[in-house]
Amino acid sequence: MRSRLNAAVTAIVAAAGLLATATPAQAAEFKVTDNCDVPWIECSYGDLWLLYNSKELAIKDGHYVTSWSSFYGNVSDYWGTSQYQGSTLTTYRYVFNGNGYGAWQYMKNNAASVQNCAPSDNYRVYYNSGYGGTSQFFAHNEPWGDCNLTNLITALKNENASQHFA
Repeated sequence: MRSRLNAAVTAIVAAAGLLATATPAQAAEFKVTDNCDVPWIECSYGDLWLLYNSKELAIKDGHYVTSWSSFYGNVSDYWGTSQYQGSTLTTYRYVFNGNGYGAWQYMKNNAASVQNCAPSDNYRVYYNSGYGGTSQFFAHNEPWGDCNLTNLITALKNENASQHFA
Protein backbone atom coordinates (compact mmCIF):
# COMPACT_ATOMS: atom_id res chain seq x y z
CA MET A 1 0.00 0.00 0.00
CA ARG A 2 2.81 2.36 0.96
CA SER A 3 4.64 1.68 -2.33
CA ARG A 4 1.49 2.53 -4.32
CA LEU A 5 1.14 5.79 -2.40
CA ASN A 6 4.81 6.65 -3.04
CA ALA A 7 4.37 5.82 -6.73
CA ALA A 8 1.27 8.02 -6.96
CA VAL A 9 3.01 10.93 -5.21
CA THR A 10 6.04 10.53 -7.50
CA ALA A 11 3.79 10.57 -10.59
CA ILE A 12 1.98 13.71 -9.38
CA VAL A 13 5.27 15.47 -8.62
CA ALA A 14 6.64 14.52 -12.04
CA ALA A 15 3.51 15.77 -13.80
CA ALA A 16 3.62 19.03 -11.85
CA GLY A 17 7.25 19.45 -12.86
CA LEU A 18 6.37 19.01 -16.53
CA LEU A 19 3.57 21.54 -16.27
CA ALA A 20 5.83 24.03 -14.53
CA THR A 21 8.45 23.81 -17.29
CA ALA A 22 6.00 23.85 -20.24
CA THR A 23 6.17 26.96 -22.39
CA PRO A 24 2.96 28.93 -21.98
CA ALA A 25 1.10 30.01 -25.09
CA GLN A 26 1.38 33.70 -25.81
CA ALA A 27 -1.46 35.98 -26.81
CA ALA A 28 -1.37 39.17 -28.85
CA GLU A 29 -4.36 41.43 -29.43
CA PHE A 30 -4.61 44.33 -31.86
CA LYS A 31 -7.38 46.75 -32.74
CA VAL A 32 -8.07 47.56 -36.39
CA THR A 33 -10.66 49.67 -38.17
CA ASP A 34 -10.57 47.69 -41.43
CA ASN A 35 -10.56 43.92 -41.88
CA CYS A 36 -8.04 44.37 -44.70
CA ASP A 37 -5.48 45.32 -42.02
CA VAL A 38 -5.52 41.73 -40.75
CA PRO A 39 -2.43 39.98 -42.22
CA TRP A 40 -4.15 36.69 -43.09
CA ILE A 41 -7.12 38.30 -44.83
CA GLU A 42 -6.57 39.00 -48.52
CA CYS A 43 -8.78 41.77 -49.84
CA SER A 44 -8.90 45.16 -51.40
CA TYR A 45 -9.67 47.91 -48.96
CA GLY A 46 -13.06 48.15 -47.37
CA ASP A 47 -16.07 49.05 -49.41
CA LEU A 48 -18.74 48.71 -46.74
CA TRP A 49 -18.57 51.28 -43.98
CA LEU A 50 -20.44 50.80 -40.72
CA LEU A 51 -20.91 54.11 -38.92
CA TYR A 52 -21.38 54.68 -35.22
CA ASN A 53 -24.21 57.22 -35.63
CA SER A 54 -27.32 57.24 -37.79
CA LYS A 55 -26.99 59.11 -41.08
CA GLU A 56 -28.74 62.20 -39.68
CA LEU A 57 -25.95 62.57 -37.08
CA ALA A 58 -23.01 61.13 -39.05
CA ILE A 59 -22.31 64.09 -41.36
CA LYS A 60 -22.33 67.79 -40.54
CA ASP A 61 -21.50 70.54 -43.04
CA GLY A 62 -20.25 67.91 -45.50
CA HIS A 63 -17.80 66.31 -43.03
CA TYR A 64 -18.02 63.08 -41.08
CA VAL A 65 -18.48 63.74 -37.37
CA THR A 66 -18.85 60.10 -36.46
CA SER A 67 -16.45 57.18 -36.45
CA TRP A 68 -16.63 54.24 -38.85
CA SER A 69 -15.11 50.87 -39.62
CA SER A 70 -14.71 49.60 -43.15
CA PHE A 71 -14.88 46.04 -44.38
CA TYR A 72 -14.43 44.11 -47.58
CA GLY A 73 -15.98 40.74 -48.27
CA ASN A 74 -17.51 38.29 -45.87
CA VAL A 75 -17.01 38.97 -42.16
CA SER A 76 -18.48 36.21 -40.01
CA ASP A 77 -18.03 38.05 -36.71
CA TYR A 78 -17.61 41.79 -36.14
CA TRP A 79 -16.00 41.01 -32.77
CA GLY A 80 -12.81 40.14 -34.66
CA THR A 81 -10.72 37.27 -35.90
CA SER A 82 -8.01 35.09 -34.33
CA GLN A 83 -5.34 32.75 -35.60
CA TYR A 84 -2.45 30.85 -34.03
CA GLN A 85 0.93 31.85 -35.38
CA GLY A 86 3.30 29.34 -33.87
CA SER A 87 2.48 29.29 -30.15
CA THR A 88 1.01 32.79 -30.19
CA LEU A 89 -2.72 33.38 -30.53
CA THR A 90 -3.07 36.61 -32.48
CA THR A 91 -6.43 38.37 -32.33
CA TYR A 92 -7.60 41.40 -34.26
CA ARG A 93 -10.60 43.22 -32.78
CA TYR A 94 -12.68 45.48 -35.02
CA VAL A 95 -13.16 49.01 -33.67
CA PHE A 96 -14.45 52.32 -34.97
CA ASN A 97 -11.74 54.76 -36.09
CA GLY A 98 -10.88 57.88 -34.10
CA ASN A 99 -12.81 60.29 -36.30
CA GLY A 100 -15.54 61.43 -33.89
CA TYR A 101 -18.47 60.01 -31.95
CA GLY A 102 -17.82 56.37 -31.04
CA ALA A 103 -14.05 56.69 -31.48
CA TRP A 104 -12.17 53.44 -30.74
CA GLN A 105 -15.23 51.62 -29.40
CA TYR A 106 -15.72 48.01 -30.40
CA MET A 107 -17.68 47.80 -33.63
CA LYS A 108 -19.82 44.73 -32.99
CA ASN A 109 -23.38 45.68 -32.03
CA ASN A 110 -22.55 49.40 -32.10
CA ALA A 111 -23.29 50.60 -35.66
CA ALA A 112 -26.35 52.69 -36.55
CA SER A 113 -25.86 53.24 -40.29
CA VAL A 114 -24.11 51.71 -43.28
CA GLN A 115 -22.47 53.23 -46.33
CA ASN A 116 -21.81 50.97 -49.30
CA CYS A 117 -19.06 52.43 -51.47
CA ALA A 118 -18.44 49.25 -53.46
CA PRO A 119 -18.57 49.80 -57.24
CA SER A 120 -20.05 46.34 -57.87
CA ASP A 121 -20.54 44.46 -54.58
CA ASN A 122 -23.85 44.22 -52.77
CA TYR A 123 -23.86 43.29 -49.08
CA ARG A 124 -26.12 42.04 -46.32
CA VAL A 125 -25.57 42.92 -42.65
CA TYR A 126 -26.84 40.33 -40.15
CA TYR A 127 -28.08 40.38 -36.58
CA ASN A 128 -26.06 37.29 -35.55
CA SER A 129 -22.49 36.22 -36.06
CA GLY A 130 -22.14 33.61 -38.78
CA TYR A 131 -24.63 35.33 -41.10
CA GLY A 132 -27.76 34.47 -39.14
CA GLY A 133 -30.96 36.14 -38.08
CA THR A 134 -32.51 39.32 -39.40
CA SER A 135 -30.56 40.97 -42.22
CA GLN A 136 -30.61 44.09 -44.36
CA PHE A 137 -29.53 44.44 -48.00
CA PHE A 138 -27.22 47.26 -49.14
CA ALA A 139 -26.87 47.86 -52.87
CA HIS A 140 -23.54 48.76 -54.46
CA ASN A 141 -22.61 52.31 -55.36
CA GLU A 142 -23.79 53.54 -58.74
CA PRO A 143 -20.92 54.78 -60.96
CA TRP A 144 -22.38 58.28 -61.17
CA GLY A 145 -23.51 58.68 -57.57
CA ASP A 146 -22.30 59.01 -54.05
CA CYS A 147 -21.92 56.05 -51.75
CA ASN A 148 -25.28 54.84 -50.45
CA LEU A 149 -25.62 55.92 -46.80
CA THR A 150 -28.54 54.15 -45.11
CA ASN A 151 -29.72 53.78 -41.54
CA LEU A 152 -29.86 50.25 -40.22
CA ILE A 153 -33.38 48.98 -39.63
CA THR A 154 -34.55 49.02 -36.02
CA ALA A 155 -33.83 45.29 -35.56
CA LEU A 156 -30.17 45.83 -36.58
CA LYS A 157 -29.37 49.26 -35.09
CA ASN A 158 -26.70 48.59 -32.46
CA GLU A 159 -27.37 44.86 -33.01
CA ASN A 160 -25.13 43.92 -35.95
CA ALA A 161 -22.70 41.04 -35.92
CA SER A 162 -21.68 39.94 -39.43
CA GLN A 163 -21.81 40.73 -43.15
CA HIS A 164 -21.83 38.77 -46.38
CA PHE A 165 -21.70 39.47 -50.09
CA ALA A 166 -25.28 39.56 -51.38
